[in-house]
Amino acid sequence: MKRKVIQHRWRKKLLALILVVFCLGTLAFMQTCYNHVAGLVSLQHHFVSEPEVLGPKIAFLFIARNRLPLEMIWDTFFRGGESKFSIFVHCRPGFILNKATTRSTYFLKRQVNNSVQVEWGEASMIEAERVLLRHALVDPLNDRFVFLSDSCIPLYNFSYTYDYIMSTSTSFVDSFADTKEGRYNPKMDPVIPVYNWRKGSQWAVLTRKHAEVVVEDETVFPMFQKYCMKKPLPEFWRAHYIPADTSKVHNCIPDEHYVQTLLAQNNLEAEITRRSLTHTSWDISNSKDRERRGWHPVTYKYSDATPMLLKFIKEIDNIYYETEYRREWCSSKGKASTCFLFARKFTRTAALRLLNMSVMGNFS
Repeated sequence: MKRKVIQHRWRKKLLALILVVFCLGTLAFMQTCYNHVAGLVSLQHHFVSEPEVLGPKIAFLFIARNRLPLEMIWDTFFRGGESKFSIFVHCRPGFILNKATTRSTYFLKRQVNNSVQVEWGEASMIEAERVLLRHALVDPLNDRFVFLSDSCIPLYNFSYTYDYIMSTSTSFVDSFADTKEGRYNPKMDPVIPVYNWRKGSQWAVLTRKHAEVVVEDETVFPMFQKYCMKKPLPEFWRAHYIPADTSKVHNCIPDEHYVQTLLAQNNLEAEITRRSLTHTSWDISNSKDRERRGWHPVTYKYSDATPMLLKFIKEIDNIYYETEYRREWCSSKGKASTCFLFARKFTRTAALRLLNMSVMGNFS
């Protein structure tokens, strides 16, 4: 009887020991499972739940007549940089960029819906720029604003272009004192005093701050609408009356003066790099082609489109401004660099020839 009692006690102890071991094992297993699940949740949170951190973008603002003849050049340029840019196109009122009018998906439906009819040499060109900026400023990530024409081509790849533009806190605005008689209309004074009158290329790159200054302007723009107009010349005789003495008529091209003068008016010239990033050739005095003489820059045709031309433009490292006796040496990130990222005016056949020769294929 005593032996049975002892055996019974040992069985109870053994069962208790087995139960303790089982419980401890279960707890360890549960802890391992918990750690594993917690790890998976942490990974999921890191890779899935965390929102992608988006950086500042460049808004490319195209001023076009209708279609974009060089769209495939830009299509190649934009590939791979989708999170770092946005596109806005100002075409004639009513024109739509759809599958019938553009072959590039980057330009589909990118036309602004409240465009104005633009006439060269009139304030409507300025209004087109302001319309583009209003649309682009809606996106808070758009931090730089690049004006381009429908005849512009990029000279480098997107990565180089992005780094070049974003590496400085300044706008790039071609701006110099305009001392030629007939440009400034004294009737603009005192709203726009002559010492703030500037000239330069309309193809600027603006910071967000300066873009906001342009769209919020209610003082300088009305003066340009009223007093800054091109002088009529015989080539426009069918559309304009030609006064007997054209020397008394102010020859003011609004888009060559507006942004520059506006920034000077607002004491912002210390915040700009005073040069354009778009190359334009005005050296046409010796041209044998009559079409290349006058107020408009050289248009590069098929025969002009050679590797040597692009090499020449890319090797320009300084710009001289006669009216200010100033030479602007170009730099990027504190080092000497090329001056231009874009060039105009290229015909479609000229641009495609460059692309087919692989001169622009990699935008290297």
